[in-house]
Amino acid sequence: MSRPAAGAPGPGADTSGDSYLPAHGNGGYAVTHYDLDLDYRVGPNRLAAHARITATARQALSRLSLDLAGLRVTRVLVDSKPARFAHRGHKLHVTPARPVSNGATFTVEVRYAGNPHPVSGPWGDIGWDELTEGSLVASQPIGAPSWFPCNDHPADKAAYRVTVATDSPYTVLVTGNLTERRRGGSTTTWVYDRPEPTPTYLMGVQIGRYEERVIATGLVAQRAAYPPRLRAAFLHDFARHGEIMEQLQLLFGPYPFEEYQIVVTDDDLDDPIEAQGMSVFGANLVDGLRTHERLIVHELAHQWFGNSLTVADWRHIWLNEGFATYSEWLWSERSGGPAATLHARQWHARLAASPQDLVLADPGMRRMFDERVYKRGALTLHALRHRLGDQRFFAMMLAWTADHRHGTVTTAQFTALATSYAQQPLDDLFGAWLFSAPLPNL
Repeated sequence: MSRPAAGAPGPGADTSGDSYLPAHGNGGYAVTHYDLDLDYRVGPNRLAAHARITATARQALSRLSLDLAGLRVTRVLVDSKPARFAHRGHKLHVTPARPVSNGATFTVEVRYAGNPHPVSGPWGDIGWDELTEGSLVASQPIGAPSWFPCNDHPADKAAYRVTVATDSPYTVLVTGNLTERRRGGSTTTWVYDRPEPTPTYLMGVQIGRYEERVIATGLVAQRAAYPPRLRAAFLHDFARHGEIMEQLQLLFGPYPFEEYQIVVTDDDLDDPIEAQGMSVFGANLVDGLRTHERLIVHELAHQWFGNSLTVADWRHIWLNEGFATYSEWLWSERSGGPAATLHARQWHARLAASPQDLVLADPGMRRMFDERVYKRGALTLHALRHRLGDQRFFAMMLAWTADHRHGTVTTAQFTALATSYAQQPLDDLFGAWLFSAPLPNL
């Protein structure tokens, strides 16, 4: 696992040190593996679960904490010995029978149950949510504690094994590789492994009545699950998915995971949901007209920008959203649509008419998902592309994804890399686009 970059969780037991969301995440340790055993009943939305968390202490720990919201904890063990615990709000405070020494590997086991529901935040309700038929998980940025105890900070990336037992008529799709499926009576158990380092917010569980199929062949397994009623519309809208995957690999290097799973829910969703190796679309985003193909590109691009390369601190969110948005423009020009330059001109005109009060490199917690973060981020990359020239720009992009594969990243790391590819200083470009509020000329 990559060593977290600057901005990773700090030493405070109950805080991550994140500049925007310090209350989410916990200091003093780094998680290496989550083993989650979930028993879920769809009708009553009832979850009974056992989590086993393996971590390494970064300091001597007489106590530690985890994030868990809305579920009742019944038992906690540390290194197989009962531990005292108190659960207040979304923090589970744990006092081991014996302190954990600095550098030691230790395990925390938590048994818990209840009716999972989303966590409320400035961006709405986020986390485990019920569908008309089944459930979904949409955790960015603070929803992971709605269904498992965790160190909820993007820089603390870990491997996972997730076992889900639920009613047999339902398909269970978890971010990862399906390793086992066994049926017993009216229940089917699904086992998924996620070996690559993964932040908590990118773990997802999707449960529904789905039809499944392979949508593209090649080096990357590309599969889809969708309601049977949407089959024809889905097959048209996602017909070019194999081509999109090929183009993004040419632009950004090898796809960073073993598989890519697309899920279309039978319910409408305001926006698609990204997860590690998975994207989730609402039924309203599949119309048989390819109206939303740009979103297909956007979510796939997140597998590089956000998932393999994960922000070390939430203030760097433009490294996720600006890059995924610029990927839409690159696909457009490579697939016979408008060139990136035309997209840039159109969006520059729209942003020029918007309030000039957002600093891209530090937009503020409540504006992490402001449209201007997405579009100004893409415009920044377009301006950089013109300064460097295509050859240097795309070589730099390949180096960016290769150098930080499965790691964490910051704005400073990106600007340093870009500068190394430039023939002249870039201080003026980055100063205007990243660190000043007024929109520069394009």
